[in-house]
Amino acid sequence: MKCLLIQIREDEKVRLEELNSFACYSELSVTDFAILNVFSTPSFSPQMVNDYDLVMVGGASEASVLETEQYPFVTEIQQLLQVCIEVNKPVFCSCFGFQLAVLALGGTIIRDRLNYEMGTIPIQLTQAAKIDPVMKMAKEGFLAVSVHQEKAVTLPECCEQLAYTTECVHAFKVKEKPFWAFQFHPEVDKHTLVERLTVYKAHYTNDDAHLQEVIDSAEETPESNQLLAHFVRYVRSIIL
Repeated sequence: MKCLLIQIREDEKVRLEELNSFACYSELSVTDFAILNVFSTPSFSPQMVNDYDLVMVGGASEASVLETEQYPFVTEIQQLLQVCIEVNKPVFCSCFGFQLAVLALGGTIIRDRLNYEMGTIPIQLTQAAKIDPVMKMAKEGFLAVSVHQEKAVTLPECCEQLAYTTECVHAFKVKEKPFWAFQFHPEVDKHTLVERLTVYKAHYTNDDAHLQEVIDSAEETPESNQLLAHFVRYVRSIIL
């Protein structure tokens, strides 16, 4: 399997940790991944996806999908995702990747810095999730890592909603395409959440006491972490 991982990370430690997390929970080797970090390579050809079996898009805490002038690679990644849909390239998007996918499909992302989700939260499932090849094993109310200040409250018509919370949409599949997107982080577990929040505490928490409160309330997220492997197994079944 040749996987393109699109990273939106400036911090070198987080870049490596994110790669290792995607590799671990997808049950692939780190050597199966080619990295496109858009902070290092902000301009690229969307056609590059033709060189890979599947594409994964990670999260970001140093950029916003709503600030295209400051981060021109936001538009570039959207164009790449549109090519993936056109050529039926399997895609798995997490968090920032989810938001990029919503915009690429003509949807809307809004910013909410007052009532945002942070920590491990219960995820609700739609009826469609119960027969979805990636999500059908998930149980109602499973826990997932979610840290975001931008969100989608509705989806474009070409998408089928799979999961949600009272705050926003949390997972969808593009209809008739091998394309999944998750607002939560299937690649992040409790340990990694603690590390990430420690790095980005100034961005998401008020002070050290607030950070500790989130850390103390965090729980393990095994069902969420299994979704990447379900995706890769499905991809193997359709391309091999």
